[in-house]
Amino acid sequence: MNTAYLDCFSGVSGDMLLGALLDAGVPESSLRESLAALPLHGYALLVNRRVVHGFAATQVTVEETHHEHHDHHHHAHRNLAEITALLGHASLPPSIRDRAIAVFTRLAEAEAGVHGTTVEQIHFHEVGAVDAIVDIVGTVAGLEYLRIDQLICSPLPMTGGWVHCAHGEIPLPSPAVCRLLAGVPVYGENLREELVTPTGAALVRELARGFGPMPPMQLERTGYGAGSRQRADGRPNLLRLMLGRSLAVEEAQEVEVIETHLDDWNPEFWPHVSQRLMGAGALDVCLIPIQMKKGRPGFLLRVIAEPTDRQAVTTLLFKETSAIGLRLRREQRITLPREIITVTTPWGPVTAKKITTPDGVMVTPEFEACRAVADAHQVPLQSVYAAIRCIFPASQS
Repeated sequence: MNTAYLDCFSGVSGDMLLGALLDAGVPESSLRESLAALPLHGYALLVNRRVVHGFAATQVTVEETHHEHHDHHHHAHRNLAEITALLGHASLPPSIRDRAIAVFTRLAEAEAGVHGTTVEQIHFHEVGAVDAIVDIVGTVAGLEYLRIDQLICSPLPMTGGWVHCAHGEIPLPSPAVCRLLAGVPVYGENLREELVTPTGAALVRELARGFGPMPPMQLERTGYGAGSRQRADGRPNLLRLMLGRSLAVEEAQEVEVIETHLDDWNPEFWPHVSQRLMGAGALDVCLIPIQMKKGRPGFLLRVIAEPTDRQAVTTLLFKETSAIGLRLRREQRITLPREIITVTTPWGPVTAKKITTPDGVMVTPEFEACRAVADAHQVPLQSVYAAIRCIFPASQS
């Protein structure tokens, strides 16, 4: 499956998305061909290569040409019906046309909610202008050209301050962005400038299948889209698009981390407790020596489990240890695809773990299976390991 990961460390806008797509492999000629299908005139598409903080990137700018300025007011106040009609008359493939309309519809719903009106009555102002139409249609066409099956987006940075628009000065993040990103992971950024635009928010909200960390994938290429302004904090104003092939992973990618500090517990019980925790659904357990208050030696007991097994694990910890309190948190994880295979050795079949990495396939012996063979045949454990590694080198491409 072709996967694209949008790394929005400096936010997202329509022009940055276009730039990242071109930088990642969409030919400029293909983009211009898609835009030429629109019954839209009076603009120039400028594509430039830039170096931003040492990173080669592509910047896209849409400029309205001088002879169309008399019609600028009309262009800046299209409503959803007018945009839908414009796209309906365009000689675009239905898949591009329909997804572009879906982006505008989502944007219209957000704007209508902000202004307390209906989707039919809302006028997009700047969002209905030529540059927004070009950004949205071009982004949808670019993703289709790259044959992207799924787009995953990182959490988005939310800034403060004010921005000027057709309604005057509005606070950041803009009300439309707040509505568009409801239910999406975001985080605060201590800046007084706009990083996530309504067009950018509408695009990722409609086109992204999910939001979070980069999914397991075999990375193939990366593109950078440059923003039109410099960030006030000096960091690069870039959008990174990472393309590759997804790797199928069956394990849960969100886990529960459960911890407690123990300073009055007998660590001789640990082998018994760890075995019971694994039996209760724990994915991994560990016991770490620590120095606690007043110089007391103690232990950090940590359990990683699927969220559905939290109750069973916490109940067992209270029963089997001296813990009187537990800390719980959800974390994201990335795991490589793996499967259990059978390897034929001079002493018979032994199970091992086959792991698919970005550099190829790696096979690692299973300790318990190797120990059983070593005990049964009275051979050194390291000889069993060596036999498996002889059959399967460190990695196979």
